[in-house]
Amino acid sequence: MTLAQLRYAITVANSNSMNEAARTLFISQPSLSSAIRELEEEIGVELFRRTNRGISVTPEGEEFLGYARQVVEQYALIESKYVSKERTKKKFSVSMQHYTFAVNAFVEMVKQFGMDEYEFAVHETRTYDIITDVKDFKSEIGILYLNDFNRKVLEKIFHESNLEFHPILECSIYVYMWKGHPLADRDLITLEDLREYPCLSFEQGTYNSFYFAEEVLSTYEYKRLIKANDRATLLNLMVGLNGYTLCSGIICEELNGSDYCAVKLDSDEVMTIGYLARKGTTISKLGQKYLEEIAKYKDKALR
Repeated sequence: MTLAQLRYAITVANSNSMNEAARTLFISQPSLSSAIRELEEEIGVELFRRTNRGISVTPEGEEFLGYARQVVEQYALIESKYVSKERTKKKFSVSMQHYTFAVNAFVEMVKQFGMDEYEFAVHETRTYDIITDVKDFKSEIGILYLNDFNRKVLEKIFHESNLEFHPILECSIYVYMWKGHPLADRDLITLEDLREYPCLSFEQGTYNSFYFAEEVLSTYEYKRLIKANDRATLLNLMVGLNGYTLCSGIICEELNGSDYCAVKLDSDEVMTIGYLARKGTTISKLGQKYLEEIAKYKDKALR
């Protein structure tokens, strides 16, 4: 196995076409096909599935390419630092469910380190994508929650993906709504109280199983349900339609403003919010600082 073969495989995956990848790499298509075939034979894994419509990456190939990208990126860092003598920026990336406090923790971390010597990325995304981002080295850390309902299923996926879940904080369930909502002045709200108002949920795409839902009580038969794919839209729907969503109760007025509130839901459900990381890896200095910032919200979690 050579570094060139790894680069070839990555380029083919990015192109979804052997011909296009060959043009990008400035080599002939037969030479590229031969190199990929030799690599597959050596590792005993079919990386790509060839069809009349082009090339697609196999599930085994996705896993291999995650490691291949890390090797190629690490080599580039070594080359730039010790061969080209370039000064490279240290990188940190995190993927998360739609938690304002997790974004705010990211903001505070960036403020402390600055952006002259560091390159940051934050991905507020779907549950399954968080898992694959960490597994495939796109992100060092993933932020999501577990509860009694999704724990066994998600922990099985974590194990199969060579990932570990580390708890950060526990919190009760709250109803998040705008302060003009008819129920906003309540001290406690039941699901029956919410029956005539639309429940707002983050859309999970292809992996839309109840176990991947970002909101607890995902199997409840809501009379009115609206799915959206970004937090700004959910906030607008809260105001425009008196919608609500179920959340941790951790409020960040610094980012969402002061027009929203969280009211305790009459439920014994508990969320455990934590971080995903690859097994056997040491969290970077940037990652540790980010987790320190998130841990500050332990005391802000409403009970």
